[in-house]
Amino acid sequence: MGITEMAVPDAYRITPRLLGDARGSFHESYAHDALAEATGHVFRPSQVNYSVSRRDTLRGLHGVSIPPGQAKYVTCVRGSLLDVVVDLRLGSPTFGVYDSTVLDAHEATAVYVAEGLVHGFVAMEDDTCISYLCSTQYVPGTQFEIQPFDAELALPWERAVSPGGKVLMSGKDEQAPTLAQAADRGLLARYEDCLALYARLRGEAAA
Repeated sequence: MGITEMAVPDAYRITPRLLGDARGSFHESYAHDALAEATGHVFRPSQVNYSVSRRDTLRGLHGVSIPPGQAKYVTCVRGSLLDVVVDLRLGSPTFGVYDSTVLDAHEATAVYVAEGLVHGFVAMEDDTCISYLCSTQYVPGTQFEIQPFDAELALPWERAVSPGGKVLMSGKDEQAPTLAQAADRGLLARYEDCLALYARLRGEAAA
């Protein structure tokens, strides 16, 4: 598989090699050693989540506070979606930078999202199913939302929404705080805390 860093540091795009024949195809979706060697991150899934969405459904932006933090390995197993990762780690040299990737079930491209980054997507087809491998299990009270249409972020959702389509969102996402409000409320991770977490996980893996 090919693993390349995105415009957002500590986020990576993973392109598997698809092996096809008359029966169909086969590919490796995730390989712990290959990801660790290419990224320097230690990622061991503790929970697997799936969500199914109608076309034009927008989920995000979502993050998990540190501690505990949560890294995600995201793939589209049915349909297609526009996936967006944003660096909102306070003090990061790339604070506010985003990158986007079209994920679909045919290409099987995946995105690795390190702890401290925020993530969202918009479904481009009905019955789109996304899979999340998560490094930590759900801890109530640690997840937070950022307003995905905050003008300060200027994210490219319009690329994926159908012509004349109406974006579907949860009430929680619609009412999420702006970037400035989230920073004032202390919701955002500090870059130095993220780096310390990455280093601790590497040390635990090496021990």
